[in-house]
Amino acid sequence: MWIFAYGSLIFRPSFDYLEKRRAFVSGWMRRFWQGSPDHRGTPEVPGRVVTLIADEKAWCGGSAYRIDPAHADTVLAALDSREQAGFERHHLHLWDSPDGTAPFAQGLTYVAPMTNPHFLGPLDEPSIAAWIDRSHGPSGPNADYARALDVALRELAIDDPHVETIARLLAPRR
Repeated sequence: MWIFAYGSLIFRPSFDYLEKRRAFVSGWMRRFWQGSPDHRGTPEVPGRVVTLIADEKAWCGGSAYRIDPAHADTVLAALDSREQAGFERHHLHLWDSPDGTAPFAQGLTYVAPMTNPHFLGPLDEPSIAAWIDRSHGPSGPNADYARALDVALRELAIDDPHVETIARLLAPRR
């Protein structure tokens, strides 16, 4: 079984896996449009985390983790708890690259649809960066999440102008 990570699961998977590799999904773009009332913000002041937004021309890169089927129920129960604030399970084809000829597997990922109660929606990138700068939750500063995601994507040689721009616009670490 494969898990596709496009956000914090890239840099903090929190589960054992048999294999990790770079992967892409077709028809989706990563955006900081989902509210985080439980990890990178609070119910009163939610942080902003990434979700996948459907876009038929887009490719989103991340990490794919192959997990032991014998541990799948335990891993999925933990992920369901971690992704409880508006995220739903989706199965997507996983590709080695946007110019690949065929997917290498199908993977499970978590997407927060626009209809969920924590969806914050689009803003321009300077406004998103300002929002992230002022948000903090039980998992730490929202800015740490955005910076860690930017670093993780660079380490995977994945270009994501949305994430890169927001990370660049964040206030310097205090």
